[in-house]
Amino acid sequence: MEYLTLAIATGRTSKRAMTFLEAAGIEFPDYHKQSRKLVIYDKEKRIKLIFAKTADLATYVEKGAADVGIVGKDTIMEEKPDVYELLDFGFGKCTLIVAGFPEQHIGLDKKLTIATKYPTITEAFYMEKGQRVETIKLNGSIELAPLIGLSDVIVDIVETGTTLKQNGLVILDEIVEVSARLIVNKASYATKTDQIQGFINDLKAVLE
Repeated sequence: MEYLTLAIATGRTSKRAMTFLEAAGIEFPDYHKQSRKLVIYDKEKRIKLIFAKTADLATYVEKGAADVGIVGKDTIMEEKPDVYELLDFGFGKCTLIVAGFPEQHIGLDKKLTIATKYPTITEAFYMEKGQRVETIKLNGSIELAPLIGLSDVIVDIVETGTTLKQNGLVILDEIVEVSARLIVNKASYATKTDQIQGFINDLKAVLE
């Protein structure tokens, strides 16, 4: 039988995803937290697991390098890959927010400069509000931008809000709640229907 190739985003998502897979009876003997392997196989030799950077994962699935993938809804909204989104795992819950300084007033007549990893989501959100914005794409330490005058506010995901508080920032608006999702390559879903559906059923059993 041909392997079902599963892509998981590295970092926080991978740890939670691996715990979830184990609960579904899908075990990877070569996996451990200190491992640097990028490709491993499950105990039953049915699934090939690849680890990918979050920003690249949706592309791997869309282009068919992976049949299925586990990635955050925020990435799906930002990248807009041409894939099927078939399952909400419910873990990795965060909120995509606008943050700035306390009592900061944002008038619709002012062009807003926003630092974010999510320019697509940000521009769509503010377009609906009728607010003119300029987005600055950053990939890390987004909270730094308003502190050094690079931006008026930031758009980022928060789980606890601790980093915001420690840097004197507060949530000014909430855009959307996100969590980890299962995405599927459209061609793979047609050619490996039974494998993919069986995999999804194993995962659903944990959710139920």
